[in-house]
Amino acid sequence: MIRFSANLGFLWKELALPDAIRRAAATGFDAVECHEPYAFDPADVRAALNETGLEMVSLNTFTGDQPGDFGLAALPDRVDEARAAIDQAIAYADAIDCTAVSVVAGRSGRTAESETVYRENLAYAALQAAASSRKILIEPLNTGVAEDYHLVTTAAAIETIEAVAAPNLKLMLDTFHSSTMDGQPLRDVIAGAMSHIGHIQISAFPDRGEPDRIQSAWGDINFGELLPATEAMGYARPFGAEYNPRGDSVEAGLSWMAPFR
Repeated sequence: MIRFSANLGFLWKELALPDAIRRAAATGFDAVECHEPYAFDPADVRAALNETGLEMVSLNTFTGDQPGDFGLAALPDRVDEARAAIDQAIAYADAIDCTAVSVVAGRSGRTAESETVYRENLAYAALQAAASSRKILIEPLNTGVAEDYHLVTTAAAIETIEAVAAPNLKLMLDTFHSSTMDGQPLRDVIAGAMSHIGHIQISAFPDRGEPDRIQSAWGDINFGELLPATEAMGYARPFGAEYNPRGDSVEAGLSWMAPFR
């Protein structure tokens, strides 16, 4: 049975994080993930995870508190803040037993200097996370979300991962971003990146709604075919459902999961 993780940065945003975890369990999700959980007491989050039996598969580093901030790890003038955010995220992950921390790069303009700083901060993050056997994830975003974001293609992410050469540094591949940026059919991107993938997030393209179909310049893909094929390539983790519900509620659109059950 294919497993799914509810991304609580997109789903049930109106609920406190512990209550969103409970709602995800009640509606049939196998795991959860989130963005920035730091407003919530980790003891309350851990209690909800224990109560439901769900795994928290990832959380993000703090993205910054200055206008325009969208992450810190690739910003040469904010290394101290970036490492404090990494420390904070790993400590929170330890407190709730979250599997991985996604280190958010930021709007760097993609300069050589920013890539050097990014790699140094990722090496630091990977070393700190290894102490508690956790993974570090990096996620390419499409330029429609943030034009000057540091990491925008899967190929660039793999280059960074291979340069850092930390065994617990992995790729978070989001089908929405990849369908915009990677210039080839999604199945081919996944196949080429499989040895580096730590987590996959799914949503429809181009509307980022419930994950049913990708309709891109690189070919149409049905998730009913893509997800089993991805597992056949060796992916054995929950797929992260990171999408914007098309209807008035998350529950109204959850029929997309039924064919996989």
